[in-house]
Amino acid sequence: MRPHVDQRQAQVLALVRARGSVRVADLARELGISPVTLRRDIEAMAARGEIQRMHGVISRVEAGAAPAAGRAGRGEAGSSAAAGHGASAGGGEGLVIGMVVPTTEYYYADVVRGARAAVEARGARLTVGLTRYLPGEDRTQADRLLSTGAHGLLLTPNWEAGSPGPGEGAWTVELPVPTVLVERWAPPGHPAAALDRVASDHAHGAARAVQHLVGLGHRRIALASRTTPTTARLRAGYEAAVAALGLEPAPPWPPAGPGPLSDADAFSRTLEYLCEAVSAGGVTAALIHSDTDAIMLIPRLQARGVRVPEDLAVITYDDEVAGMADVPLSAVAPAKREVGARAAHLLLDRLSGEGPEEGPRQHLELLPRLTIRP
Repeated sequence: MRPHVDQRQAQVLALVRARGSVRVADLARELGISPVTLRRDIEAMAARGEIQRMHGVISRVEAGAAPAAGRAGRGEAGSSAAAGHGASAGGGEGLVIGMVVPTTEYYYADVVRGARAAVEARGARLTVGLTRYLPGEDRTQADRLLSTGAHGLLLTPNWEAGSPGPGEGAWTVELPVPTVLVERWAPPGHPAAALDRVASDHAHGAARAVQHLVGLGHRRIALASRTTPTTARLRAGYEAAVAALGLEPAPPWPPAGPGPLSDADAFSRTLEYLCEAVSAGGVTAALIHSDTDAIMLIPRLQARGVRVPEDLAVITYDDEVAGMADVPLSAVAPAKREVGARAAHLLLDRLSGEGPEEGPRQHLELLPRLTIRP
């Protein structure tokens, strides 16, 4: 071990013994070193039983307490296996990446697959926490992954509009490890806007669908989407394309009324809107989010006298199952697997020193692809 590393760790140990406990983020600022460097010191010290580590806080070892290695056999946080991760950080070897996502099904299945492939290719390990969109669960899962030894986090918070509301999400910048937002955005001025992030450019995807439909001769095009974290970006791209191309606006959606809608009510509202938009509003094409909604809507539209594609041309958004419809549907496909992989590489580069650990943060947006099916 180099002398300056010995001196730095001795300083950390002296401060922890004097204060009892200290937050890792605060200690890094006080010592004027990067959180990654400090974290590696902490892991080495925890492995030797000199300090205790939990939830972004380190504390002194009380007299008579068992060392970290002794607790490992009982499955407690700070085991020798977890503490040893990061001892060889070159290229990501030994690092543990925590990933918090709403689900590993449907859209996020490919995001997780992309992240896992990238992490394992670099010799690191991916652990996943699921939130099921439950309020506050994203922070709970992030803390859990940190307590079990995660060196960095890929984070998809439960932000209903895809970006945090007022007073929401500031905790993400207080995490003691490098963090990359995945398929989430924070507006300028919000603390989380300073985090690295990798996301699909859903606005571009929606605009690309509108451009294609205009090329087929349609001049009044509707957007049909339930309220999801993707909806705001889809609508922004759709409205921008309608304005830029000089299209006739589609009829506005009727007021939703007080309170959240059930899935059944939201589906019925979409069906009624599209039927009315075609029969009375002059709409001849629609971008429908998502594939599953489109596949369920089409037979119901036809039962109401709206022929697809004769009366209403349809492009879906997500392209998870659009090709499996009775008549395969053209669809916009976000680059889900690539989003996960790019986010993982960005995080690993910061952790391993191959990228600009303290350099400018990056906001990467990947363009979705439009697949035309006959």
